[in-house]
Amino acid sequence: YPADTTFIVYFFECWNSDNWDPLSFGQDYDFSRPFFEQFGDFLKKVPRPSLEGSQNINCPFTNYTWESKNCYLSPSTMYCENVAYSKSMEKSKDCYDCFQVIGSQLCYECMNCERCNNSNFLMDSHDCIDSSFLFDCRNCISCFMSSNLRNKSFVIENVQYSKEEYLERVKAYKLPTHAGLESAKKRFWEIAENAIHKFARVHHIVNSTGDNIYNAKNCKACFEIHDIQNLRYVVRGFNVKDSMDLYGTDDEDLTYENINSGLYSSLIKFCADSHTSCIDTRFCSYVRSSSNLFACISLRNKKFCVFNKQYPENEYNKLVSKIVEHMDEMPYVDSKNRVFKYGEFFPPEISPFGYNETAAREYFPRLKHQILAEGFKWRESEEKKYAVTMSPERVPEIATVEKSVLEEVIGCEHENRCDHQCSYAFRLIPDELQFYQKMQLPIPHLCPNCRHYERLVHKNPITLWPRKCQCAAEKSENGIYKNAVTHSHGKDPCPNVFQTSYAPDCPEIVYCEQCYNAEVV
Repeated sequence: YPADTTFIVYFFECWNSDNWDPLSFGQDYDFSRPFFEQFGDFLKKVPRPSLEGSQNINCPFTNYTWESKNCYLSPSTMYCENVAYSKSMEKSKDCYDCFQVIGSQLCYECMNCERCNNSNFLMDSHDCIDSSFLFDCRNCISCFMSSNLRNKSFVIENVQYSKEEYLERVKAYKLPTHAGLESAKKRFWEIAENAIHKFARVHHIVNSTGDNIYNAKNCKACFEIHDIQNLRYVVRGFNVKDSMDLYGTDDEDLTYENINSGLYSSLIKFCADSHTSCIDTRFCSYVRSSSNLFACISLRNKKFCVFNKQYPENEYNKLVSKIVEHMDEMPYVDSKNRVFKYGEFFPPEISPFGYNETAAREYFPRLKHQILAEGFKWRESEEKKYAVTMSPERVPEIATVEKSVLEEVIGCEHENRCDHQCSYAFRLIPDELQFYQKMQLPIPHLCPNCRHYERLVHKNPITLWPRKCQCAAEKSENGIYKNAVTHSHGKDPCPNVFQTSYAPDCPEIVYCEQCYNAEVV
């Protein structure tokens, strides 16, 4: 929360203590005002935690983080250690500048990867070791600048070499230097674009659509999830079933229209940041281990409360029924004349944040005038006045770097002229410098925010389009990729259609599962 927020924010340990009573903020329901108007005012009265997460060690600057240690500026992180400048990480250790990585160690600039080790710049790859610049590779050891590999070693640009030749050729790329790494990155994205892309990153699914999902059954338009069943429109979660319209969820069922819910919960509806053994909570924020709550904030281990006021069970049930009826009879109407009755999530007008402060901007990029026209808030960036002591072109190469670089304020190469929420300048943390030295990587010239948005450029949107397979018998439709084998459709173009997160105008070569498997499996 920014310093000038109108909401009451407590340091997490204070918020989570017994030194204050959330019930002391309890109030009666006012049937003369719309529900969401009342709740918007109530949100500004009850203290909320500064950050979301628990059971962490030395993770003071990362949000939505659970059971992790020594993590820094890495939101949406679970069961990780020594992770920095990353997002959506699970069960990983010693990783920097990564996105959606699971069960990996010593990784740098990896995206959508699982069980990888000592590797850099991997995308959509699993079970790879000692490798760099791989797209859609599986079970590879010491491979470089390649795509669609399976069970290979000592391969560069999809050409097999001996171990000695491989090491000499990789050395020629001069990866420890900034210029060498930038040149390799440019070549890698060319290779990735010209590779074949499976229509969706899905594994072990039944009757399901979406992207980045595995172990799924009966799921529609879901993204970044695993071990799920009977879901619709869910992003980022696992171990969930019989639910719909969720973002950030795990270990729950029978839930609807929530953000950051789960952890052994059920029957949660229209809630934000409410989790951990909750049952039958509606329109709540930051509640824990509670049941039968309606429009409550920051309650823990409570039952039968409305607006943080305790009621006997029978009175609670009667009051909630009356409020639901009142929400339909006197709905909230926002500044864009949108009507919010019972069954709708919170109106954006009562959000604590501007659109550009949230993850929404990463999934659905919008300009300021578009956001304001849609009725969302927008927060102006604070003016950056850092005294830069080292310009990016003066950053030393890793071979000559000294610890004194930790005292420098390094200017970001973008100089806040981008749309990446550039911080204008940044500093290295000691563990970060040690990581670069160990991995023989150059010090970056972009701030962490800009590096994050550079990764997002290569991430597909959470949108599906109907498309046809681009396999045209012997080659791809654009003639760039030449098939290695004859496919089941013979000399005719593949007739298969599917839903995919690759937009119709994207340059990537998109194959159906059958054609893709014929080439790479």
